[in-house]
Amino acid sequence: MNQEKLELIADFYEFTMSNGYFVKNRNDIAYFDIFFRNVPDKGGYAIVAGLEQIINFVQNLKFDEEDIEFLRSQKIFAEEYLDYLKNFKFTGDIWAIPEGTVVFPNEPLITVKAPIVEAQLLETILLTILNHQSLIATKTARIVRAAKGRPIMEFGARRSHGISAAIYGARAAIIGGAVGTSCSLTAKKFGVPASGTMAHSWIQSFDNEYEAFKAYAELYPHGCTFLIDTYNALESGLPNAIKVFDEVLKPQGIRPIAVRLDSGDLAYLSKKTRKILDNAGYNDCKICLTNSLDEHLITSLLDQKAEVDSFGVGENLITAKSDPVFGGVYKLVAIENQGKLIPKIKISENVEKITNPSFKKVCRFYSKDTNYALADVIMLKDEEISSDTYEIFDEHNTWKRKTLTNFYVKELQEKIFKNRKTCI
Repeated sequence: MNQEKLELIADFYEFTMSNGYFVKNRNDIAYFDIFFRNVPDKGGYAIVAGLEQIINFVQNLKFDEEDIEFLRSQKIFAEEYLDYLKNFKFTGDIWAIPEGTVVFPNEPLITVKAPIVEAQLLETILLTILNHQSLIATKTARIVRAAKGRPIMEFGARRSHGISAAIYGARAAIIGGAVGTSCSLTAKKFGVPASGTMAHSWIQSFDNEYEAFKAYAELYPHGCTFLIDTYNALESGLPNAIKVFDEVLKPQGIRPIAVRLDSGDLAYLSKKTRKILDNAGYNDCKICLTNSLDEHLITSLLDQKAEVDSFGVGENLITAKSDPVFGGVYKLVAIENQGKLIPKIKISENVEKITNPSFKKVCRFYSKDTNYALADVIMLKDEEISSDTYEIFDEHNTWKRKTLTNFYVKELQEKIFKNRKTCI
């Protein structure tokens, strides 16, 4: 992702509106909220991610001569506006919920307060970053939860929707709970564990499977994870792996790491593999399962009592294949004119699309007894809680009500920009 050329990742209407505000001398301070309306896959909650890249973008947002010339070529922008863009710097404030936080629909994940000419230009890039990474982090969290404590490794780079999706999708997967990634650039760029050993092509390139495993063990004796299903997992792959364990590793006092199964009836094969490994004296050798897994297949494997210690998950994670749209939106919620805050609302016959107006905050209520989260409440920014009891209700189904007691409250958003400077 080339930071220097991201400034034009904006819907064209952002420039036409920004130009209009400039020409019409609109100096209003605008408040925009980023929120989403539905959790993907009806998963109950989402995980917010992408904030680091958003901070980097806002800090470095500028327009060079090539950008200005492109806009000039459209023959609709005022020269005064183009001159303004030449020296553009974001001067506003931004609040955001930290990455990795559990969030829910309609909560402001990010709030932008800035002159409307500036605030309008952030819409697409902020949504692009936050929608993608939050989607992948949320999908990963569901997969991690399904694995019930077994490590999840992200293996999806080759099936991702492009280079940036591979790099930042893997980053988001780590935020969502994955323990490592196959993407070497992500591992380097963000200092996260790199995972991976061999593909079927390594084994096919040798005269036989035994020689392939032996060569690998001689090269990487302390990192032996063998892919055992290239030809026949139980009749060829596993016996050859055990033979190499015995002949190459055992004499050196080294134990194998794992064997990996990537095809076939994974539940059946894993149980047979576990029994054979145990009988051969390798009860500490782990079993890793891969092959187009997702949270539903992992749940099914565990329900079948599969013998598995870890999972490698690729295409269904990195593309969030089952529901690949996060649906975050960027909506104007207030205008500040001469020090007066004027709430703004979008009205729609579709109730879901009616926006919550004004400058707001999200407060999370926690039990004083357990420190567990009880509920989130969307409140006006200056609203205070002054009682020991607090009644909450669903904003659409207002008959759903509950009174909270014995709680403490934390505001979720943190200020990350103040007058163009970062606060973190």
